[in-house]
Amino acid sequence: MDDIRFKIAEAARMAGVSPSTLRLWETQDLIQPIRTPSGQRLYDRALVERLKTIAWLRSEKGLNPVAIRENLRDEGTAETPSGAQAVPEDNADAAEIPVGLKVRRLRRDAGKTLEAVAQATGVSFSQLSTFERTSQGLSFTALHGVAAFLGTTIASLSGQERGKGKESLIRDGKWPTWPTTSSGVAIQVLAEGRNQMECNRFQLAPGASSEGAYQHEGEEFMYVLSGSLEIILDGDQFFELNAGDSFYFESRRPHSWHNRSDGETVLIWINTPATF
Repeated sequence: MDDIRFKIAEAARMAGVSPSTLRLWETQDLIQPIRTPSGQRLYDRALVERLKTIAWLRSEKGLNPVAIRENLRDEGTAETPSGAQAVPEDNADAAEIPVGLKVRRLRRDAGKTLEAVAQATGVSFSQLSTFERTSQGLSFTALHGVAAFLGTTIASLSGQERGKGKESLIRDGKWPTWPTTSSGVAIQVLAEGRNQMECNRFQLAPGASSEGAYQHEGEEFMYVLSGSLEIILDGDQFFELNAGDSFYFESRRPHSWHNRSDGETVLIWINTPATF
């Protein structure tokens, strides 16, 4: 069944357009059919699905050929960009899969387009596209919003939950580190596994921040080891934490943070339950 190939008239009917439209799309570099030795155009199931997508983008979204090509590239039909490494989607170790690719998989599994995620989260289409390709370009707050919309957490995307044991021993300086997705923010795992508490060590470069407020269910506790951190609750309550200070608050309150010191700020940050 998977080897079935359709002639142009059949493929056009399945896509809801005319054969002449398929020929036009070919000249516009939207689709490249399979060619027999005699030059006959054939379309397999993947190409038919692409035709249906093109038809939808043209009729429902009103996109021109240039915009359609860009949208198709953003949906992962283009070659892997220079500097990025392709990862087999079925066989790769989940712990080694880039965060951006995980987001793309979740989005596709949910049947969501980049545009739908952008509209729901307030993150731009181009930022989402770049992040899915490179795992870079989203602020801490933006990534939290995207994760929540897709029904997951930053911790899960970063692989913190892959451990299954009841105990977790991590030696000094041997902390597993989350993939870096936001400039100046390094997050190190202090307890691996699917736990009720997410225990992390944050290293914040001078000026590093959440770049906006976010909220979720649960409770949070932090203890500053060095440096200085400003945390803002509800948009109008400001707290400056210095080395040795600890702080607790409910996670459902909108919160943002910013390294106020001239040097690095390091803190222990615990969330419970695992909603971060």
